[in-house]
Amino acid sequence: PLHYSTILTNSVIGKIGLACLLRSIGVVLPTPLLLRRYDYCHVNALSHTFCLHQDVLKLSCSNARINSVYGLCIVIITLGMDSVFILLSYVLILNAVLGIASHDERLKALNTCVSHICVVLIFFVPVIGVSMVHRFGKHLSPIVHNLMADIYLLLPPVL
Repeated sequence: PLHYSTILTNSVIGKIGLACLLRSIGVVLPTPLLLRRYDYCHVNALSHTFCLHQDVLKLSCSNARINSVYGLCIVIITLGMDSVFILLSYVLILNAVLGIASHDERLKALNTCVSHICVVLIFFVPVIGVSMVHRFGKHLSPIVHNLMADIYLLLPPVL
């Protein structure tokens, strides 16, 4: 069921790489360009161990509604698109796996799929957690914000 060499030709891999590059540039590049427009009058101290977009917006004296909406839309669109594509690929993989005749081969393939899904969740859960805690957890202690940010930065690469 897996025909990598016939599906993933050099041309297809090049197109996938170009699409990833263009998507990354399209998501990341507007943020600093939009942030340049603002005046900053608050203390230049961020609440996280890294430069989070929402954190920089708090330092602005200007109306940052455009950036706030942009940041929320980017998180929803990118995580939403990624989630849909990942779900679709796993549906196709499960469809192919269930077509395997041998029970042992099916079980082995499903075990591999479960470990891959766990890896995806290890990345997505902290990303969603940081975004939601920062956006809706304004009343929470700064320790919670720092802990979530550190988990987001450190947990996926360590695991």
